Amino acid sequence: MEVVVARTRDELVRARAAMPGRVAVVMTMGALHEGHAALIRAARQAADSVLVTVFVNPLQFAPGEDLDRYPRTFDEDLQICEREGADVVFAPTEDVVYPQPALVRISAGPLGDVLEGAVRPGHFEGVLTVVCKLLQLTIPDVAVFGEKDAQQLALIKLMVRDLDLGVAILGVPTVREPDGLALSSRNRYLSADERLTALALSAALRAGVESAPDGPDAVLAAARGFLALVDGVDVDYVACVSEPEFADLAGSSYSGPARLLVAARVGATRLIDNVRVAIG
Repeated sequence: MEVVVARTRDELVRARAAMPGRVAVVMTMGALHEGHAALIRAARQAADSVLVTVFVNPLQFAPGEDLDRYPRTFDEDLQICEREGADVVFAPTEDVVYPQPALVRISAGPLGDVLEGAVRPGHFEGVLTVVCKLLQLTIPDVAVFGEKDAQQLALIKLMVRDLDLGVAILGVPTVREPDGLALSSRNRYLSADERLTALALSAALRAGVESAPDGPDAVLAAARGFLALVDGVDVDYVACVSEPEFADLAGSSYSGPARLLVAARVGATRLIDNVRVAIG
């Protein structure tokens, strides 16, 4: 069955009212790839109806970031949505999502000020604001997000809990290329040589995982040491945090489930990646 495309709030209301049973939403900024396809498949398994949003949210881009050049490939996105069985695609323009300037925004709290939040001030405020708005507009039973944006996922779970938004949040493991590169819409910015260089991120994460029996500092030393040997990778941070608290584990004797995260620039492209680690 052909997917229904809604572009206005009224069209969304009509499309949402026609969706039977339990409804799952997958929020995207478009430029869909197989990672997004995995989210849609997970949504299909978790619900009777699937709604995908396609919206490049200006609030989460800082001045000088890639808002203007962020890839917009709606025709191809729609094909992926149809292939994976989405029922509705909500593809609004900025004035539909923000009919008035967003003067009130959702604070990300202390977790929003570290790691990605420290490198990109205000980013998570913009993310949480648009996610909250889209949850209110789409009224889902479950919302599906990728674990590649692990800090974002943690913050969304906290927002839903703390604001009593009444929606289940489902995280889906990162989808990777056969060579280990995490799928990202921004990968298309990479030249052939830069793509090879970008493999250092996932390789550094694997090095960290191999050192997990020796504790958090060993994990960090292995990952950072690997990246230090690779030319062309400008590291923003490498961090090891507990889950679900996201507490910094550097210098601790922690043992248990954790997540190792990395963010770096390869050429002009900023990439993030992470992996679960069982420490101790």
